[in-house]
Amino acid sequence: MTTESTLSKETILDTAEQVLRRYGDKTNVVDVAKVLRVSHGTLYRHFASKAALLEAVTERWLHRLSLPLEAISIQQDGNPQERLRIWLETLIKSKQQSAAEDPELFVIYTAVTSQGTELIENHLQYLITQLSRIVQQGMNKQMFKSGEPGATARAIFMATVRFHHPAHAYEWNAVTKQDDFELVWQLILAGIVREDMKL
Repeated sequence: MTTESTLSKETILDTAEQVLRRYGDKTNVVDVAKVLRVSHGTLYRHFASKAALLEAVTERWLHRLSLPLEAISIQQDGNPQERLRIWLETLIKSKQQSAAEDPELFVIYTAVTSQGTELIENHLQYLITQLSRIVQQGMNKQMFKSGEPGATARAIFMATVRFHHPAHAYEWNAVTKQDDFELVWQLILAGIVREDMKL
């Protein structure tokens, strides 16, 4: 049994995820407190509101999804163009799989995203920073056109937003989605790869 003295934020978040998967966005703080067998007032000492709790769940969920992307972005070997493609495909796959396999948490993520919170802004900047590393490496190897890596990374991210932003989830089952991605990918390559480096 959980006691107030042994209750941690991680325990609360673990339990909140379980409850959210069961009840979806109808979940409230009292539901989580009941499972933990503590008063809802105890949870409010850790999270000031339901919104704060949901944001914390979303932040941890996004962090888990970001770990494979971080690993790709810090690699030093390999072809930057190939790594850029792998990074984008990994991002897209993780978001689309989450929508299909973890729909309750994806709904929470969508709701938090629609509110434009500081959490989401920080997450987007974190992803663009990862992309910037890959772009910078491509420029350093003189495979990509010279320029400002952060601006180029942001443009690439925005160009592919249809494939990973939750607002476009209703499009992710379209039979043309792979062909559509290929069109965008070729446009990205045309914009960033030096003429003498094109295959």
